[in-house]
Amino acid sequence: MLTIHADSHGRALAVEGAWIAGAGPLEELVAAHPAARVRKWPGILTPGLINPHGSELLEEAYHPDPREAGELGTEPLTGDALAALAMDDARWGAGARRAVQRMLAHGTVGAACEELRNRAVRDAVRRSGFLIVGRVGRPGGTPALDPYDSGLPVEFASPRERNSAARFAVFDVRDEAELAERGAGTCVATVVDGRLVYRRR
Repeated sequence: MLTIHADSHGRALAVEGAWIAGAGPLEELVAAHPAARVRKWPGILTPGLINPHGSELLEEAYHPDPREAGELGTEPLTGDALAALAMDDARWGAGARRAVQRMLAHGTVGAACEELRNRAVRDAVRRSGFLIVGRVGRPGGTPALDPYDSGLPVEFASPRERNSAARFAVFDVRDEAELAERGAGTCVATVVDGRLVYRRR
């Protein structure tokens, strides 16, 4: 079923399966696809963010299960705290899945990584449809689930256009200036491979 996603400014993307079937003003896409389902979101529709610290967040941190919050807290564990944990493939895979989920909740559709060497992490990320962008070396800054907290220039994914992958995010802000001010916690929806993988409740 074809779905049209539109923001508060009337900008829209028509999604069919995992691909963009059209991009443009909402009224034009509705006229071209009158049987489509229409989702209207508050804020601005963007290609989504690329987190520069993929390797650090996926392979050098453990993201606790909510059931572990009493013992481990809710923030990613790194360094000595990570070293103190008994990590096996199952725990690495589950932690990576939660890392991806938390990045998706920040409108992040991909992350820059060196080669992922942990097979459990690599498999978990691949199954999620999350985009991995190659990088060489360390980017500097501070690893953070919100790319606006990293201290580095924020990078967006490639603009969405017809026949490109249906991968984008919507933030409940007036424009990119307000997004930069308030951060990616304003995300209301993230779509990966045509699937609505995050929706703010």
